[in-house]
Amino acid sequence: GRNSASGCVGALRCSPAKPLAARVRPALPSRRRPIAVRSGEGETAGESEGSEINQLLGIKGAKVEKEDKWKVRLQLMKPVTWVPLVWGVACGAAASGAYTWTPENVAKALLCMTMSGPLLTGYTQVINDYYDREIDAINEPYRPIPSGQITETEAVIQFVALLAGGLGVAYVLDQWAGHETPVIFYEAIFGSFISYIYSAPPLKLKQEGWLGSYALGASYIALPWWAGQLLFGNNLTWDVALLTVLYSLAGLGIAIVNDFKSIEGDRELGLKSLPVEFGIDTAKWITVGTIDLTQLAVAAYVYQGLGEKWYSILIQLLVVPQVFFQFKYFLPDPVKNDVKYQGAAQPFLVLGILMTGLAVGHHNQLLAAGGL
Repeated sequence: GRNSASGCVGALRCSPAKPLAARVRPALPSRRRPIAVRSGEGETAGESEGSEINQLLGIKGAKVEKEDKWKVRLQLMKPVTWVPLVWGVACGAAASGAYTWTPENVAKALLCMTMSGPLLTGYTQVINDYYDREIDAINEPYRPIPSGQITETEAVIQFVALLAGGLGVAYVLDQWAGHETPVIFYEAIFGSFISYIYSAPPLKLKQEGWLGSYALGASYIALPWWAGQLLFGNNLTWDVALLTVLYSLAGLGIAIVNDFKSIEGDRELGLKSLPVEFGIDTAKWITVGTIDLTQLAVAAYVYQGLGEKWYSILIQLLVVPQVFFQFKYFLPDPVKNDVKYQGAAQPFLVLGILMTGLAVGHHNQLLAAGGL
């Protein structure tokens, strides 16, 4: 159970060792001392001035909480990152063309959102923090592991519990939907495997620039969409699957946005993020280009391929405020304004994804009714 995560496992022992951010590692003698070490009175930077709201959302500027372990566990799961996955399930349900507002369907959707968001995205974030604990000691020393708020053993127990819970819920959803082949369970295994090789050595896809960013983007857009559509329609076709994979290029851009805040630590540890490989100025234009051009390409497909003119127009209109916020926040300073930009622009991006799902669903309804 999740309560067991506060204990120790086997030969691994919990010890009162110094927080990771305060350790000196001979393998990296040239790096500057982390912020957490340079606090004048020995307390972790941000402990007295960090925001509790930021802690609960799992974003920078978080309060260091050593008393309430469940707040720390929630911070480790980064709830702010669950939103696109939860939304993706809703888009997939809309794309099925078969979703109706019955109590049973609402319960199915909520359970699928729980699987995609808190459980499997939570697993992804915890395992990422576990394998990034050294680089976080440079870039984000307030994070639970490098700050010593939670032990490495406790983090391992937590991500294993979240993974088991997510896969168990996926199997239940397949049974509930009456699937002869447990397609949602297989998809959950695939997504969990991608999450593992994204963060863990020896592959550690996040070190590989384009490949790692795209894997992350696809996980955030395509996989929850597929789960929602399979749950209600079981009519996921190759063209829709390819459409969501194309939309994942916008997710690639979003993933690059997250890399700007880590450029210092990535460079020192040899990680090949796009801001490190291309420099900030080039990478920021690659970012906005992938986000905007992908959405315009999807709008073109919705218009030409599906014949859904009005949905196509709505998708194009939703790109306009994103471009505005790119020039207002992101392009002038992507390192300083990454969170502000995402908070302002991403609602319009996810609304565009919903419009695409509704367009596919309407197209499927017309096909079923013989109107096409």
